[in-house]
Amino acid sequence: MINQTYAGEIGSSNVFERYFSEILSERKASLIETGPYISISRDFGCMANSIAQKLALELTKKNKNLGIKTPWKWINKVILEESAKALDLTPSKIEYVFQSKRKTMMDEIVGAMSTRYYKSDKKIRNTITEVIRSIAKTGNVIIVGRGGVAFRKDNPHSLHIKLTAPIEWRVDRISKNYNKSREEALRYILEIDLERKYLIDSFVGYETDCSIFDITFNRQTIEEDEIVSIILNLAESRKLIKR
Repeated sequence: MINQTYAGEIGSSNVFERYFSEILSERKASLIETGPYISISRDFGCMANSIAQKLALELTKKNKNLGIKTPWKWINKVILEESAKALDLTPSKIEYVFQSKRKTMMDEIVGAMSTRYYKSDKKIRNTITEVIRSIAKTGNVIIVGRGGVAFRKDNPHSLHIKLTAPIEWRVDRISKNYNKSREEALRYILEIDLERKYLIDSFVGYETDCSIFDITFNRQTIEEDEIVSIILNLAESRKLIKR
């Protein structure tokens, strides 16, 4: 079963559990029917979880009104959890990948010698890639961060959102939320922004820019409910949901 810690992200559906049981038994991802998905990427300080939660509820309501029982789900940390489970490792052992870091040659050698649970950097990255790709293919899911936009070509039936805001606005938020000075907050923002871009670039295989997103929202000037409403309209026009 998927860790109950993330039950709020994925709802009661067992679609992920079913898929992961198949991928762990080395069945091909093509066996899973491809469905619609939405990715939400964000610059650091532009919170997305609340938007994803509201959006999933509204999309599910629309499906229910049309007699479609399949709910929409939103996920974030589940990707880390399920990747670690597939590798028989703890999430802390693979979290470095989401920080766009790589093991050094010495790390690889020492790790291989010190534990029978050692997994190479390549193995870890490939597993994470397959987990995200599989989630994107199952459909009716909103992927928050974690490089979800990088898999748009695997599932063209998708919509990709970017949340951004002026640096000064983000500095204010991070300074207050993390109890940091403005200088510390600025350094933190620049570091995390780079990590997130490198993660997407590493999944895509080339240096990306904002053109990979379908629409970008300014979190300073557009409210959460407005963003959700616009995304719903786009999802309908793209036929991710029926009218």
